[in-house]
Amino acid sequence: MKRSKLDKKIAIIGLGYVGLPLAVEFSRQRKVVGFDIDYKRIQELQNAIDNSKEVSTHELKNSKNILFSNNLIDIKDCTIFIVTVQTPVHIDKGPNLTPLINASEMLGEILKPGDLVIYESTVYPGATEEICVPTLEKSSGLIFNKDFYCGYSPERINPGDKERHVSTIKKVTSGSTDYIAKEVDNLYKEIITAGTHLAESIKVAEASKVIENTQRDLNIALINELSIIFNKLDIDTQSVLNAAESKWNFLPFRPGLVGGHCIGVDPYYLIHKSKEVGYTPELILSGRKINEYMGQHITNRVVDLMNNKGIALVGANILIMGFTFKENCPDIRNTRVIDVYKNFKDLGCEVDIYDPWVDSLDVKKDYNIDVLNDLEKSKYDVIIMAVAHEKFKQYSLIKLKEFAKKSYILFDVKYLLDKDQVDGRL
Repeated sequence: MKRSKLDKKIAIIGLGYVGLPLAVEFSRQRKVVGFDIDYKRIQELQNAIDNSKEVSTHELKNSKNILFSNNLIDIKDCTIFIVTVQTPVHIDKGPNLTPLINASEMLGEILKPGDLVIYESTVYPGATEEICVPTLEKSSGLIFNKDFYCGYSPERINPGDKERHVSTIKKVTSGSTDYIAKEVDNLYKEIITAGTHLAESIKVAEASKVIENTQRDLNIALINELSIIFNKLDIDTQSVLNAAESKWNFLPFRPGLVGGHCIGVDPYYLIHKSKEVGYTPELILSGRKINEYMGQHITNRVVDLMNNKGIALVGANILIMGFTFKENCPDIRNTRVIDVYKNFKDLGCEVDIYDPWVDSLDVKKDYNIDVLNDLEKSKYDVIIMAVAHEKFKQYSLIKLKEFAKKSYILFDVKYLLDKDQVDGRL
């Protein structure tokens, strides 16, 4: 008897912010194995704990069709493999495809004729067929588009966003043949209520993803540059933006630190591929330069305010409120708050980090920083509100003053307070 499509077992490779919600969603339709090489992560998920806070304990306890494992044997009988591992950059900003290559080599060891491998990790156009496919072929001994097939469907998860769930975000799909492309598209249609967009090729799907975040990076870079200009003109940026937004088609971006594993990383993948084919993308590079400068700009602004108020720099106690790369999520990957922290440490200041969202052990491991559990009263010369967590929005000026010395600087990166309540903001 021919097996139903729904009998085809899925393995999700990588159980982070992207892979776990995807595994839970597919488990409503099919049997799923959630695979990750991190044994600690597997143990937590087996106990219905998601430290990324993307999936609730209730959802995990009621996801009966999922097996969480770090054992390759448990995914050998799967026929569809969806790869959702990280694609970071090296120190020199070049693409770091090591996690993707390692995942492909591992899958090649168990790949069977007829299997389908779908990649969701963000890459430059061409990476799936130029890097992943040859790795799968070499590791498996099988032939691409004869023995096994590939698809690409870029992730669109927005960490910390409780309104836009994986199923309610439209999905771009593609496949290595016309038939496989339709199979991939139909697969995602099982769980994506917002619908799908079938791209004409894997390269087109790869390019569509990498420009999504490049576009946002450039939009934020423009606002960041405007905020620098307006500061020199002694104009409040937020007031200007509020006025400009009275026009219906003005885009509502705000200045700030641009980090994370998407917007602060993906443009470098496109830059890499563009240079490889002989074109240096000046605008994209300029946007990255501006956004990477913002940590230094914030430092410069605060130092000027300290000098104007007669607060000595060396030995000053600085409190930075927020360390994650964005609000209301525990993700500290590529957070640019670290730039502000390091700048003040280099200037001889004593710098504390307070963020109720982070895992202190992760911050210690990744950045060698001890984050505070509580705030000490009357201690700080400077308070920098760096991340717009909901909890921080509840802090009144009176509450914040409790942690500051009599003469202090309050700098608001994220417009959490009124302009007349702070000494400076972007």
